[in-house]
Amino acid sequence: MKIILSRKGFDSASGGGPSPVVGGRAISLPIPDTQGISRTTYGKLRLGGHAKRASRGRFSGRHLCHNDPLFCEKGRALLGQCGAAQTHLANHGVGVGDLFLFFGLFRENGAAPHHRIFGYLRVEEVVSLWDCSDERRGELAALGHPHALGMHAANDAIYCGRGASGAPASDALRLTVPEGSPSIWRVPKWLRETGLSYHGRADRWLADDCLQSVARGQEFVCDVGTRDDAHRWAERMIAEIER
Repeated sequence: MKIILSRKGFDSASGGGPSPVVGGRAISLPIPDTQGISRTTYGKLRLGGHAKRASRGRFSGRHLCHNDPLFCEKGRALLGQCGAAQTHLANHGVGVGDLFLFFGLFRENGAAPHHRIFGYLRVEEVVSLWDCSDERRGELAALGHPHALGMHAANDAIYCGRGASGAPASDALRLTVPEGSPSIWRVPKWLRETGLSYHGRADRWLADDCLQSVARGQEFVCDVGTRDDAHRWAERMIAEIER
C-alpha cells in the first residue's frame, strides 16, 4: 500500500490565508477556480463567509471555487489530478488500494497557522479522463467534479473511492509541532525508514521524529508495503477523521 500526503485547500499562495477550524472541525476551503470551469461557488458550499475572512475580502460567496477533492454523499470522494503532480503519482504506481490523506493549512481561534490532516480517500478506481467512456465522464461531471467538467491536461485523472472530510481538529491529526513553524512536522517513527517522495535529503529528517517538509508540492508518496505499523497508523487516521 502507498500512503499519499496530499496538500489541498487555502494557504498564503492559494486563496490568501489558512482554512478555518469551526466548532472543533477542520473546514478545508477549496482553492479559487482560475479557469472558469467550475459550476460551484463558495456560497453554494456555505463557505462564503469563511472564504471572505480567510482571503481578507478577495473572495466571497459569489466566487467560483475548484471543489476538489470532492466529497459526495454516502461516504464517497473524488480527487482530480493532472500535469506534473499526476505524473508523479503515476510514476510511483499510485492506484487501487492506496490511501490519500489530505492535509492543509489551518488556523484556530487566532492562533498561529499549522498543517493538519482533514480528510481521506481510499482509492477504488482511477479514471483516465482522456480515454474513458463519455458515459463515465458524464457521471463524474454530473457530480460537479471540475476535472470532468473540463480537461485540465492530457493526463487528467480522477481517483474515486471511500472518503470523508471535516475531521475533528485533534492533536492526532495535527502535523505541525506545537509552537513550531508550519513546515516542521511530527511524523510516525516508521516514515523515516520508508521515506517520503520529495523528502530525500537527510537533513530534512530531524530529531524526535520530526520532518522539515518542503515548502511547496502537492502529492508526497510513501510506499509502506505490508508494514503492520504503517497500516495500523493509517487505520487510526481514518477512524479519527470519521469520528
